[in-house]
Amino acid sequence: MAKTDYQSVEDYIAAFPTDVQETLERMCDVISRAVPEAEAVISYQIPAFKHNGWILYVSAYTNHYAIACPPPFTVFDAFAKELESYEVSKSSIKFPKSRPVPFELIGRMAAFRARENRERTASKRK
Repeated sequence: MAKTDYQSVEDYIAAFPTDVQETLERMCDVISRAVPEAEAVISYQIPAFKHNGWILYVSAYTNHYAIACPPPFTVFDAFAKELESYEVSKSSIKFPKSRPVPFELIGRMAAFRARENRERTASKRK
């Protein structure tokens, strides 16, 4: 793979063909709508969203799109039933390009992570 140095989410998305760009933009938009206060950044050379901690990472590959998150991985347990038809690893989910991307599910997962982050931040302040 060629060395990359993406400076923004837009740089990352622009590196892909138009159809992939559209899907990545929609994935990012869904996360931004679910967590309006989240900041979109580049982390590990892929788009990531953070607010009171990391929300989700978004990426594209030859045959799939992916979302990932750092620990805790409770989001995967909370949505296990809805994710069972996808390849799920310890920290990421692959959405095959041959199937529709579950945008609504991604939004709910982002909102769940944001709630977890808020609760964790609030408990640290006590």
